[in-house]
Amino acid sequence: MANLLQIHNGEVVKRSAIPLLSFPEFAEVLTDFINRNGFIVQFFAYPQNRENRLLAVLRNKQLYITSCTVKESFDSLTASASEKFHMFEREIAEQYGITPKNHPWLKMVRYHANYRNVPDVFGNDYAVDIPGEYPYYEVEGDGIHEVAVGPVHAGIIEPGHFRFQCAGEEVFSLEIQHGYQHRGIEKLLTRVPLKRLPIICEGIAGDTSIGHNLCCCQALEALGNLSVSPEATIVRTMALELERIANHIGDLGALSGDVAFNPPAAYFGRIRGEFLNLLLILCGNRFGKSLILPGGISKSMNREQSGIIKNKLRELEPEIRHVCDLLFSAHTVQARFEQTGTVSREIAARLGLVGYSGKASGLDYDARVFFPTESYFSLEGYRNEITNGDVNSRAWVRREEIMHSIHLINTLLKRSEELCPKTTMTKISLEPDACIVTINEGWRGEISHCLLTDNSRKIERYKIKDPSFHNWTGLAMSLRNQEISDFPLCNKSFNLSYCGFDL
Repeated sequence: MANLLQIHNGEVVKRSAIPLLSFPEFAEVLTDFINRNGFIVQFFAYPQNRENRLLAVLRNKQLYITSCTVKESFDSLTASASEKFHMFEREIAEQYGITPKNHPWLKMVRYHANYRNVPDVFGNDYAVDIPGEYPYYEVEGDGIHEVAVGPVHAGIIEPGHFRFQCAGEEVFSLEIQHGYQHRGIEKLLTRVPLKRLPIICEGIAGDTSIGHNLCCCQALEALGNLSVSPEATIVRTMALELERIANHIGDLGALSGDVAFNPPAAYFGRIRGEFLNLLLILCGNRFGKSLILPGGISKSMNREQSGIIKNKLRELEPEIRHVCDLLFSAHTVQARFEQTGTVSREIAARLGLVGYSGKASGLDYDARVFFPTESYFSLEGYRNEITNGDVNSRAWVRREEIMHSIHLINTLLKRSEELCPKTTMTKISLEPDACIVTINEGWRGEISHCLLTDNSRKIERYKIKDPSFHNWTGLAMSLRNQEISDFPLCNKSFNLSYCGFDL
């Protein structure tokens, strides 16, 4: 495609090789790509040679990259091309003070002062250090009332604010405000020694420590010309799948609890702990922290550990099938799950939903299949059976992914008869003036990290995209014309990350 550079997942490209377009050319290329059923992986701003540049990473069945130069504003692609740009453009405005003109919903994303110390495009002075003067959407009319939920919630849950516009029980609009957990991670990653990057990336989202750290380490390995042994890739792939299973099982238990079906909730809660313990056996931490390092793994896997994991999977698989059958065969559960919080395929595609949120609406995309890394090159994918876009579909996709992940781990265990040695950390020297994009299918969906290095081999820009960045708008859309009492169920069926979004 003209003015688009095709790249591969985890491939280092020179920054000078990235097409640099005028904004009108850039807008035309991106609009045409999106109109051809393309999707956005990354879209962000960065400074170079005293200019503001925009960089876009796009995907269909291949990956492409392109860039352009802008000044203090540009014509919004959300308004002219696609809703897929909506959140990315708001983030660009907040981070760099660059205004997407005519953006239909231009509001703060995380409520923090911009990186360039230029006037804030939203008119904030940030005199207070918590999200404040946020211009919520309002519905006027007789019988309309407003309901505010959060940021402090009743359970052990992250902070976020939900503003409902309702007529009686029916929700007309839900607006979600974030920013309560903004930590400045992207900026921090450009300022600390390279050895700290995996530790920081493991904390981007606590339930996705393996997914985010894997993206980080793959980028450092490519930029630092480090090789990873086939044995280590097996362990890394297994860890990512164990993380997926543990979280999906936890979600099915939470969904069971939300409809007051307590037996599956209790069973799933116990089984989730079993899979966290398998991660503990693998690396000494129940959330997989410090397992993955640039160049490999920090802990060796021997035959004893392999045997424990294999035996435990053999024990747990029939239990999972039994409890899933118990949950999905109950007519009282189906009455709550089916046709609740529906997001149509059309809306999911327009918003660019990823992971189980997109699969449940019929979007056939899994980064493990489209852009495989680690051991996924030789592993098979699967197709979803139920894609109606409702709570039931999002729960069913989890069930399918759990069983598929167990199959993948069993396949990998057959290949790991030999000892998987641990890696000795070495000093890394990054490729100068380079760009790399890494993509992995985390348990919530597509995770992507993009790094730009300068001519002194330092990281100049580190961009993170958690799958929740795409999917929070999907949750808001799922509440349209629903009863407000269905919000906890819809929210749990998406189970998005607040901290992964806030960064």
